Amino acid sequence: MTRHKAVTRRHFFKTATAATLGAPAIVRSSVFGADAPSERITMGFIGVGKQGHSHVSRLAGRPDVQILAVCDVQESKRQAAKQTIEARYADRTGGKDLALYNDFRQVVARDDIDAVLIGTPDHWHAFTVIEAAKAGKDIYCEKPMSLTIAEGREMVNAVRRYGRIFQTGSQQRSSREFRFACEMVRSGRIGELKTIGVSVGGPSQDCYLPAEPVPDGVDWNMWLGPAPWRPYNAVLCPPPSFTGYPHWRSYRDYSGGGMTDWGAHHFDIAQWALDADKTGPVEIIPPDGKDVRLLTYKYANGVVMTHGDGGRGVLFTGTEGQVEVSRGFLRTSPDSLMQKPTGPGEVHLYRSPGHHEDWLRSIRTRQKPICDVEVGCRSVSVCHLGNLAYWLKRPLRWDPAVERFVGDPEANRWLDRPKREPWTL
Repeated sequence: MTRHKAVTRRHFFKTATAATLGAPAIVRSSVFGADAPSERITMGFIGVGKQGHSHVSRLAGRPDVQILAVCDVQESKRQAAKQTIEARYADRTGGKDLALYNDFRQVVARDDIDAVLIGTPDHWHAFTVIEAAKAGKDIYCEKPMSLTIAEGREMVNAVRRYGRIFQTGSQQRSSREFRFACEMVRSGRIGELKTIGVSVGGPSQDCYLPAEPVPDGVDWNMWLGPAPWRPYNAVLCPPPSFTGYPHWRSYRDYSGGGMTDWGAHHFDIAQWALDADKTGPVEIIPPDGKDVRLLTYKYANGVVMTHGDGGRGVLFTGTEGQVEVSRGFLRTSPDSLMQKPTGPGEVHLYRSPGHHEDWLRSIRTRQKPICDVEVGCRSVSVCHLGNLAYWLKRPLRWDPAVERFVGDPEANRWLDRPKREPWTL
């Protein structure tokens, strides 16, 4: 890529959104000749563990993408990603340009990188996103978007302030069965929506794992980053050969557990069906062993959502029927509800061409992708609100307009967490 072409294209990516805040420019990808070597979207990957490496595998094979950098705090994971990329780029000279880093700031500082994909543990998301936005990078960030409610809003503010394209990794919105399910609910095929049941795991917990020696090639201090100091344990930072559930998700300093992991998928679909991408519930009630059997959310429109009884994923119940949806699964009652496609006069939702494709297209057109930063913020907030009700063991009243608990200073102290120096937002 010649320097002149790189600067011209990056100047467009970095200024088009800021110049058209209310009306994004629509520019066909053919303007750039997206598949031409001189016009590929240059990319850096930050965090290449299990999910991050999966993204590497998918995007390294695209002719319109050039991966220039990989960052991870584990040398073995950097090398594994390098091998995958070089194998995919065997017929390209660009594979020789790949750089490996331990510190994400070295990636976002590069002027020749257009976009970054962030696949770190959750407690790092806010810092990497905000620094990437400041550096003028477009961003794909894995879900759940943030570790806390306050972090999510700071991420939205940074993305908007610097005019960046942002895709949250809640890829179910790019799947037909989820879109169709939400279209049926929004179009009134089940009558008036009354209840939603969401089936995902529970909250995270405190960590009491024993200390172990730090393996060679692992920057444990950098893995912890803003989280409180604690000794290394392989459960938190496993080797690349590990294939099971990433167990750092079980612990509160790094994640919200199953509530934020799968919740960022299924509660997100509930929000989509509710047309609640700019709002949220107004009351959250934890189970009490008596009158309240399940964690319960109440919305201002009267819809009640519960955690734990969503069948195979998300169950919508209305006055005239039901829609149940999960990955590769869609069922309605009566069955006839799903026998015809969304028609004229019904609600037609954003039709994504695929989650990565949607993000890359948005980088070129400067239009918001299907899981824009505000969507990710509002959906993960629902997950965090549920966790806080579980942890505090009492009902909470929430004002989604100002994103504060109503008359509850104790709960409001949980909107964010203390950060370990020097990692402050």
